[in-house]
Amino acid sequence: MIHMSLMITDVLIIGAGAVGCAVARELSRYKLKVVVVDKEYDVAAGTSGRNSAVVHAGFNNKPGSLMARLCVEGNAGFETLCKELDVPYKKTGKFVVAFDEEDQKTLQIIYKQGLNNGCKGLRILDGEELKRRLPDVGGISAMESIDTAIFDPFLYTVALAENASCNGVLFRFGEEVKNIEKIEGKERERYSVTTDKRTYKARYVVNCAGVGSVRVAQMLGFNQYKLYPCRGEYLILDKIAEKFLQVPVYPAPKKGIGGLGVHLTPTIHGNIIIGPSAEYIEDGEDYSSTKLIIDKLFDEAKKLLPTLERKHIIGAYSGIRSKQAPPSEGGFHDFLIQEEPECKGFINLIGIESPGMTASMPIARMVCNIIGHSIDLNPNLSFNPIRKGILKFSDQNDEEKDRLIKINPEYGEVVCRCQNVTKAEICQAIENPLGVKSIASIKYRVWATTGRCNGGYCFARIAEILEKDYGINPEDITLRGKGSEYFIGRVK
Repeated sequence: MIHMSLMITDVLIIGAGAVGCAVARELSRYKLKVVVVDKEYDVAAGTSGRNSAVVHAGFNNKPGSLMARLCVEGNAGFETLCKELDVPYKKTGKFVVAFDEEDQKTLQIIYKQGLNNGCKGLRILDGEELKRRLPDVGGISAMESIDTAIFDPFLYTVALAENASCNGVLFRFGEEVKNIEKIEGKERERYSVTTDKRTYKARYVVNCAGVGSVRVAQMLGFNQYKLYPCRGEYLILDKIAEKFLQVPVYPAPKKGIGGLGVHLTPTIHGNIIIGPSAEYIEDGEDYSSTKLIIDKLFDEAKKLLPTLERKHIIGAYSGIRSKQAPPSEGGFHDFLIQEEPECKGFINLIGIESPGMTASMPIARMVCNIIGHSIDLNPNLSFNPIRKGILKFSDQNDEEKDRLIKINPEYGEVVCRCQNVTKAEICQAIENPLGVKSIASIKYRVWATTGRCNGGYCFARIAEILEKDYGINPEDITLRGKGSEYFIGRVK
């Protein structure tokens, strides 16, 4: 008989996406034992690492909804939060473009809706001003939002997790929750949560499992919740943002679709993202990229930016929205964030789709307030909100580069040519506070393997560093953890 280990904690968070990591970071402000479990082998392996990388202003959300209130609140504090966490952030503004008379009516609706939600810096532009501001963009009019921004969503989630970890939160990756039982008659540890590795006893369980949140809720008998996975595919363009587009451009939203329409977004790293599509699917983990959708995305993008060419495409990816609105209805339902009345201490977060990342910190504060209603949250006096990220060598001036190379010669060895990532940065990514050492974990921390060669030059060098500098067997080098091994043996 195999005896699984037991761990006792105050709060168990299920899911290490942006919302789960934000909850963990916020709870680390208090004297609580907090554990985060995720079936994947790093943070942001799902929707949090597969989205448009936009900090939304809040004008698309229904007035009076949690989505609207928490998005506007999240937007207001996002820049300060990114400074604390050393996450790249740029307030670019955003244009929502109309192509016909119906679209122009839609712009008026979302403009008034945005004002009702408390959004600032919204204005309608006529065709002449649109053409003057964005000469390469199609359309007959637009709404401008000056408070929209772009950021790095993976680094944001990594930073939340690393800051939480440094403040005492324990992260357990590669653990899938298999069962949850309510422990009757106990006030301290109310729940027994079994993963495929161990059992946890916790006073509070916070369900931040994204697309898997309904499955987790069903483990305690909450069968009333439904999610309809909606896949959004994206194209990644080469570093042409400075030439063609410096601001996100969206089409006026259409009724009944599962998202906001195919849009163009410059990234913090200089690429442009096209997407997402909106396709309801059965499998909530099917991250396929399909030729049909790729062709459709490009055709839609050409309407917004006629100067685009297929030669600009260097990659594709997809993400899954956790939608409560069924395909027959389309559109959006509000976030569900609540402590279940019949299961005190069990907090469900269901249907946290866009703008969930923008709203992640207000959502986290809401969860803390729920917990604070039943226990005293005593401050953790050693809490430090500051997290320092990996210094980007290519952004430094020549004098600083010379100084860094003298301190550490590995700054003088370029491993990833496309993104100008040095060995020193690769090593810092490998030595991350969360202890994950997959190729994907390195990729998203320093952006290696993401250039036009898609890792053709740098992958072998990163694998060599993992083997020779860190003693990792080649057969144990993975893309995202167990089950995604690159090598199966030596040929010579």
